[in-house]
Amino acid sequence: MAEINQVLGVFSKRTQEKTGAGTTLQKAEHKTYYYVTRTEVDEYQVQPLNQQHIPSGIVTTLTKRQFLTTFSPEMDYYDKKTLPALRSLQTKILKGEELFAGGNLDEAEQSFAKALLLDPDNPKANLGMGSVLCSKQNFEKLSKIVNKLLNIDTIFLESQRQEFNVFAISLRKQALFDESINFYNKALEINKKDENLHFNVARSYFDAGKTDEALKHIDKALALKPNLEWAHKFKKYIIKQIKQ
Repeated sequence: MAEINQVLGVFSKRTQEKTGAGTTLQKAEHKTYYYVTRTEVDEYQVQPLNQQHIPSGIVTTLTKRQFLTTFSPEMDYYDKKTLPALRSLQTKILKGEELFAGGNLDEAEQSFAKALLLDPDNPKANLGMGSVLCSKQNFEKLSKIVNKLLNIDTIFLESQRQEFNVFAISLRKQALFDESINFYNKALEINKKDENLHFNVARSYFDAGKTDEALKHIDKALALKPNLEWAHKFKKYIIKQIKQ
């Protein structure tokens, strides 16, 4: 079982915006990015990312079904945008801690303000508390998030891959095949050499009526493990269904 209070990374949510009316009606798709954690077995918390690509704003709690049918993993976004922003924040965090420990409170407050994306020349006005200790309290909350999100090592990625696979299986059982395929493909982004993942996504593609994609992934599974018996059987079944 995956650990509770688990960091799942960055996910996106697509929404449609309508402008105009009648013949001038236009639709535009908008994508919002979120930092996601799992707080209970079937409970997920999502928090939007701000313009600096880090978590900020209201945290919303969702059920497993609400989360899985609405949000999609964004591995590239995390690597290209969130991770560099977090590394920059980590530098400010370490500098602030060093200054605070040395008793340089004014400089420490400025460093905390920078880490909190506030105006370093007027941190008191932005915080509304007028205290380096208050700056530090807010900063420490941010520090915990940064440290968690920077922990994207091979162990974390393997945990994510397993979680995506579990999500995909759950969605497939609910006949949500497109959503299931999405999570399987995200798991494959982490590890393309897992024959079981290729077999599983092939099942979802087949159930979705996409037999060409199903066969492609069955072939990939067999290329990785030629003696995968159930993959051979499933391939024969797919070909038989196509001929019929």
